[in-house]
Amino acid sequence: MSKSRIIKKYPNRRLYDTEESRYITLADIRGLVMHKIDFVVIDKKSQEDITRSILLQVISEQEQLGDPIMSRDFLAHVIRSYGDTMQSMVGSYLEQSLKLFLDQQQHLRDRIKSVVGIDPLGVVAGLAQKNYMLWKGVQEELLRTFGGSTSQEEPKPAALKAKPKRKAKPRSKKKVRPAAKKAK
Repeated sequence: MSKSRIIKKYPNRRLYDTEESRYITLADIRGLVMHKIDFVVIDKKSQEDITRSILLQVISEQEQLGDPIMSRDFLAHVIRSYGDTMQSMVGSYLEQSLKLFLDQQQHLRDRIKSVVGIDPLGVVAGLAQKNYMLWKGVQEELLRTFGGSTSQEEPKPAALKAKPKRKAKPRSKKKVRPAAKKAK
């Protein structure tokens, strides 16, 4: 059995990965979770295991981006569960339910892959990502073309920077009348 990677949290709130000898962010912690790397976060000052608290920070950060997984009602129910006589059962139930859901999802993907020969969700996810990138490119090009700004300011080609000079309009040939003489 492999030993857990040690992440130290310093009083300045920075996280230090002892295996890679570098400071890391919550995004890096998320990466460790996604790659199923076992780790433990230790508070440098108190030597307490604060892994759960860091994982909650990662969840909070993820919930603030894009579409959240947990609704307000769900979060309110979880909060109400604390201090309840059924608290330990609620946590266990949620954990088992999520595990069962993920296992069934993987089983379905494996069955479809064995019949069709490809992972359909992987293909759909890949197509969705390509479509998103194409749409994003079209939006950015439209914004650049029509003078708006994009979320990622990119240098504009010289052809788009310089405004074309207007051609001088030909003047109409009106006869200029001499000014009327003023009466003295």
